[in-house]
Amino acid sequence: MSTLTVTPRTRLVRRPDRGSFDRATVHAILDEALICHVGFEVDGQPYVLPTVYVRIEEHLYVHGSVGSRMLRSLREGAQVCVTVTLLDGLVLARSAFHHSMNYRSVVLLGRAQEVTELPEKRRAFDALLEHIAPGRSREVRPADDLETRATTVLRLPIEEASAKIRTGPPIDDERDYALGCWAGVVPLALTAAQPIADPALPAAIPLPPSLQPYRRLR
Repeated sequence: MSTLTVTPRTRLVRRPDRGSFDRATVHAILDEALICHVGFEVDGQPYVLPTVYVRIEEHLYVHGSVGSRMLRSLREGAQVCVTVTLLDGLVLARSAFHHSMNYRSVVLLGRAQEVTELPEKRRAFDALLEHIAPGRSREVRPADDLETRATTVLRLPIEEASAKIRTGPPIDDERDYALGCWAGVVPLALTAAQPIADPALPAAIPLPPSLQPYRRLR
C-alpha cells in the first residue's frame, strides 16, 4: 500500500493539515536523517536515547552491543516509539508567540524483533554504512563472525507511523503585519566540512569515493 493505515495512536490532533501518511514521504524523511530517538520504558522509568538507524524496505533497523539495556528491553517485547526530525529552518515571526520552525518529522510506533540470522545481520550492517556514507561498505573490512555475534540487531516494521511537515513563512496575526520588525525564515541544512584524516593514516591513502564530496540526500 502507498498509504499507511491511520490508527488511534497515529491520528494527528494538533495541526492535522501538516500530517502525512504517505509511505513515500515517510521513507524519504527516514532516508535523509542520520539519528533517531528511541523511546521505551523499563520498570516504569521512561528513557529516550539517540542512535543511528537505517531503513531497509518496510523495516527500520537499529543495532548495538548485546549488553545494551535499550536493545535488551526492545528484544523482550517492550513497546517502542521512534522519532526522526529534520530541521529545515527557523521561522521568525513578528510576534514572539508565532515563532516556529520548518521541519520534517516521523513518529513510528510498534514492537521490534531481533534479527538472528547472520546473512540478514550482515545485510543490515552494510545498509547502515551505506546510509551513513554511500559506497562506504565497499571500502572497509566487513564485520567478522565474532563481531556480528557480539552485536544485537533489531528491526521495527514501518506500519504504525506518521509524518508531519511545516514549510513556508511565518503566520502572523493580521494586526501584526504592520509592525516594523523583520520577519521571515532562516534556512538550515546539515552540511559537511572537509574530512579530517586519522593521524595514524598513511599520507599516501587518498580520500575515498564515498567522501567525494560528502552530502546528505534531499
